[in-house]
Amino acid sequence: MKNKQLLFVYNEKSGKGSIRNYLADVVDLFTQNGFDVLTHPTQSRGDAEHFVQEHAGDADAVVCSGGDGTLDEVVNAIMNVRPHLPVGYIPSGSTNDFATSLSLSKNPVEAARDIMVGDIYRCDVGAFNGTYFVYVAAFGLFTDVSYQTDQNLKNSLGYLAYILEAGKRLMNIPVFHLRIEVEGQVLEGNYCYGMITNSRSVGGMKNITGNDIDMNDGLFEVTLVHTPVTPLDMNEIATSILTGDYHSNLVENFKAAAVTIEATGDIDWTLDGEYGGKHRVAAVVNCHKALRLYLNRRKSVPLVENQAPLKALAKTFE
Repeated sequence: MKNKQLLFVYNEKSGKGSIRNYLADVVDLFTQNGFDVLTHPTQSRGDAEHFVQEHAGDADAVVCSGGDGTLDEVVNAIMNVRPHLPVGYIPSGSTNDFATSLSLSKNPVEAARDIMVGDIYRCDVGAFNGTYFVYVAAFGLFTDVSYQTDQNLKNSLGYLAYILEAGKRLMNIPVFHLRIEVEGQVLEGNYCYGMITNSRSVGGMKNITGNDIDMNDGLFEVTLVHTPVTPLDMNEIATSILTGDYHSNLVENFKAAAVTIEATGDIDWTLDGEYGGKHRVAAVVNCHKALRLYLNRRKSVPLVENQAPLKALAKTFE
């Protein structure tokens, strides 16, 4: 019987480059489980997406190792070429928000073993003006931190590197006049930040997206921050976001399946921590359960708070 084919794409520069120490063990594990493995170390931004697009037609599975940006590229390729092809993720980046949200193992060999269990979790994916994102689309204050921070600094300092880079932005708070359409309602005003998420962690900070996060309920968590006018406003905004208490009039937080945001001019967006281009209008739609993700259900924590593990996972796995 012919072996199945697995594409293994990895970014050896991601995080501290630790994946290089585990490559032989990971590939051997895939081989033991009946896969012929085609490996590819990414060479530049966009390389993972191009490789998967070229080879996905003959593959039975795709596994990627790197940060959230690497996963973003792979998912974009899959969604455009073979949406039903299952994907495994071995996180090795500096923050790994998506992996944190799903409690994926940070140990590459253990993560590979969990992938080989073969359980499929159907996860929502975001569509953004013709492209895709896995867990966050954001604009405004701090959103360029992830892709502007030097890779060597991230490798040396990890999450602290993001904090240092973010501190540079506090003296230049942007003002965007926006018109926001969501479920037949219209919001309009001045905003300095916004994020549309499907995650429990953003920028390494847990639970800032709200409560009761379910990553395959067909809904995004949307957070919009009005531009502060006084130092007291800034303090109120920071408290609201960091505590997850969204009773402030300066911060709006709600769930939605689709959002359209129109600005008076082009604004920069970030998709999964990578630069997503300039857009005057952003049409964002939740692709319900579009991603087939390998996730070991016997080790996963509840994906919805306050539910027993098996009950919470039973309806989300095939």
